[in-house]
Amino acid sequence: MNGRSYRNNPCPSHFRGGSWRSALVLPGALAFLIVPNPAHADTMVEALVKAYRTNPQLNAERARQRATDENVPQALAGYRPQIIASLSGGLQQVRNLMPDNTVQTASLKPWTIGITVSQTLFNGFRTANSVRVAELQVKSGREALRNVGQGVLLDAVTAYTNVLANQALVAAQKSNVEFLTQTLEITRKRLNAGDVTPTDTAQAEARLSRGRADLNAAQVALAVSEATYAQVVGNPPGTLSPTSTVDRFNPRSREDAVEMAVNGNPAVLAAGFDVDVATTTIRVAEGALLPTLSVQGSASRSRQADPTLGTSGTDQASVMGQLAAPIYDGGTAAAQTRQSKELASQSRLVLEQVRNQSRTAAIGAWVANAGAKVAVAAAESEVRAAEIALQGVSREAQGGQRTTVDVLNSQQDLTSARARLIGAQRDRVIASYTLLGAVGRLDVQTLGLDTPDYLPEVHYHQVRDAWHGLRTPSGQ
Repeated sequence: MNGRSYRNNPCPSHFRGGSWRSALVLPGALAFLIVPNPAHADTMVEALVKAYRTNPQLNAERARQRATDENVPQALAGYRPQIIASLSGGLQQVRNLMPDNTVQTASLKPWTIGITVSQTLFNGFRTANSVRVAELQVKSGREALRNVGQGVLLDAVTAYTNVLANQALVAAQKSNVEFLTQTLEITRKRLNAGDVTPTDTAQAEARLSRGRADLNAAQVALAVSEATYAQVVGNPPGTLSPTSTVDRFNPRSREDAVEMAVNGNPAVLAAGFDVDVATTTIRVAEGALLPTLSVQGSASRSRQADPTLGTSGTDQASVMGQLAAPIYDGGTAAAQTRQSKELASQSRLVLEQVRNQSRTAAIGAWVANAGAKVAVAAAESEVRAAEIALQGVSREAQGGQRTTVDVLNSQQDLTSARARLIGAQRDRVIASYTLLGAVGRLDVQTLGLDTPDYLPEVHYHQVRDAWHGLRTPSGQ
């Protein structure tokens, strides 16, 4: 049998049909659609809701935005009076030398209590402009928060589809290992019957070892994707339901996608507000060159028991106006003004850069989404053709017209095609969500998630006109 192959040797009757057929029991298309249908399985919507509620990155950004809201009442404090109360007291030892050279001593306990009220009437419009800057910072921060929210939702989509794809890939690799195991068993039986050579057995063993390595790699990738899912969503994945794209929310043309991205992407809007912040900051810096007008009222009462004085106490009250006009401060205000102008120029350039990036991202997302549709169709066609080819090669092998390596190669082609289909379906879902994020619409309202939308303006209105109080609206 040395050098012989079963290509030209009809297989014995006891190896025809049944044995090869048992090795060719093929599972259905191993992609997202083969996920079992349990009584309840986690869905994409549930994963997005959990991520939106519990993701630490998003919650940290919300806390940062709440801190930014506090800039507004700090700026508004410039309109309000400043009230300071003071109290002093202590012990005082007095030693007086009298005209007749006698010495008079006394131990005194003087004390003074007073209150001062200061009100700025004019400070070069710095308060008004500072309030404007703070409000613009709040608006910019809201867009930054929205951008982070989009990123977290897209991360959740990616994590979900990666787990789903890797689960399907593990199933595909397990099916491949089962097929290769059965193929090796049949090849060994044929070797014992003298129908194949040891080379065929070695080839089957090599393919089985490769299949086990591929299965191990798929299991490792699944474990990593499950850990990433837990990090993003907040809990380990259970049984995941099949998911679909969000093409119904996406723009209909590339031109629409670009226009929506340039006008609605939160990164662009945030950069636009940053330009307004920088421009208004120039006026704040220029205000330091203008005069300041303020009024101050004070009242105090002091008491002492010095016997050498004609009074034992003093009550005072006063109202004073003050006008201060800067003449020269060493160039500090002028340098700050020039600096603010340069920062404003920088912010305009950054805005243009962000617009270009958003435009490019929208085009890239649109093309990737369109390409993903083609890739899925091509992969589905490839899988169907590979399944038919494997069945044909297997039948020919049963008649002795194909070698073991032909069957192994055909099985490898089918396994690779299924892996590509799984990847294409995953990329298809992610691409549709990526496009939705590129145009600035990847949010709770657009997706219709069953969770209250986080509204940053609620906290803003709670603290904007707060005159006092140390507790946050949440009670902390």
